[in-house]
Amino acid sequence: MTKEQNRVIWALIISSSLILAITMGARQSLGLFVEPLQNNSSFDIVTISLALAIGQLTWGFVQPFFGAIADKKGSLGVLIFGSILMFIGLLLTPFIKGEFTLIIFFGVLISAGAGAGAFSILIGTVSKSIPNHKRSFAAGFINAGGSFGQFVYAPITQAFINIFGWVWALIALAFSTLITIPLARKLTKKEKTVEKIEDENSTKLKEQIFIAIKDKSYIFLNLGFFTCGFHVAFLTTHLPGEVVLCGHSANVSALSLALIGFFNIFGSLYAGYLGTKFKMKYILFGIYFSRALMIIVYILSPKTELTFYIFAIFIGLTWLATVPPTAGIVGKLFGTKYLGTLFGLTLLSHQIGAFLGAYFGGLAVSFSGNFIWMWYLDIVLALLAAFINLPIKEESIK
Repeated sequence: MTKEQNRVIWALIISSSLILAITMGARQSLGLFVEPLQNNSSFDIVTISLALAIGQLTWGFVQPFFGAIADKKGSLGVLIFGSILMFIGLLLTPFIKGEFTLIIFFGVLISAGAGAGAFSILIGTVSKSIPNHKRSFAAGFINAGGSFGQFVYAPITQAFINIFGWVWALIALAFSTLITIPLARKLTKKEKTVEKIEDENSTKLKEQIFIAIKDKSYIFLNLGFFTCGFHVAFLTTHLPGEVVLCGHSANVSALSLALIGFFNIFGSLYAGYLGTKFKMKYILFGIYFSRALMIIVYILSPKTELTFYIFAIFIGLTWLATVPPTAGIVGKLFGTKYLGTLFGLTLLSHQIGAFLGAYFGGLAVSFSGNFIWMWYLDIVLALLAAFINLPIKEESIK
């Protein structure tokens, strides 16, 4: 590979990671608006949680479809369309009154837009242009961009809420998503200059999907990723509420979310690196098993500010570090020709878990006044996810 090819590939990876930083940063900051919405509108915690839970499900449902379009037609139109959807949803949320419109704008539009600029589209686009041995690292680097976005967006968003109010914070968030449009143009322009690595898979898309959903390894991978979604959505939606229940300010929530994002930069990069050295199913086992241990330690610890920060740091190391090995296994099993679609389906299972994590969290605090049963459920699911990854066969089934 020449220096010029390497330079173009790095441009693809960096452009993708910056797009993900914006879409994930904006989307993962929505939990900071739960309390302001509850205090300044007629919406209760269950309604707001339902809107965000449906948003989690939407983010997953759209990715196989957007991934299929990107696989066939290219990613530029998908990325621009997603940016516009996010902009509209964020911009209009402060002015809505009814529960249905809250679900549409705060839930569906924002999440559908973020899904158009998410992992499956970006990793799928870049993977078609780089050698197999570099894909795990590239996926880790792109994923780290999403974590960097959370690290940057959470404290800035909270600062906007504190200084200008939650309405102006949402409007500022809306305009920031438009930055993805020039980045998308740069990504697709560079994509055209690099030679695609031909995938020998001659299977049609519909046939490939049926092959995948009949494969036990793919099913096990999806079941494990379901737990990741449950855990991530529960924390991004309800960690601010947990912090308040423990008597701390919203600034502790924002800093905790930022720490999760910051340390997941290192977790994602390291997971991507480990994927070049070890079987990825063992990496996933370690990530899920360690999460269960972290939550147990958190439950047993005094709920001081320092506890939240330490918990955020260690959870951050595993946060979305599951993405590079999960995408890597999908690529190993089925190649890169339909990676955007097949990884999109895997992300759908992630988001079904996310729907339940966000919505059940709202139900739990509404009925019991705390989240303790959610933490217990999280431990059980993490342990199940760890062990269900072990039977996966990573060799290609083509």
